[in-house]
Amino acid sequence: MLNIKVEALSEKELVERGVYSWPVWEKEVSRFDWSYSEIESCYFLEGKVVVETHEGQVEIGKGDFVTFSQGLSCVWDIKEPVKKHYKLG
Repeated sequence: MLNIKVEALSEKELVERGVYSWPVWEKEVSRFDWSYSEIESCYFLEGKVVVETHEGQVEIGKGDFVTFSQGLSCVWDIKEPVKKHYKLG
């Protein structure tokens, strides 16, 4: 999907990008609207979420490295509590 890029990065790539030093965000099972005012990159440590956009749905879970495009409007439907490292910009 153009506005959401899901990748599987190696441990080496995660370390090289400094992912483990990024802040952590956690959220319980819930559903909410969200829009991105800037690019967000994140690495999912736990959980499962279905992100709904006008283009369709993307399921994201533990081990996924995800990039959300600036300007994306979506709905987050968290199926299992989420814990992720994230970086804005």
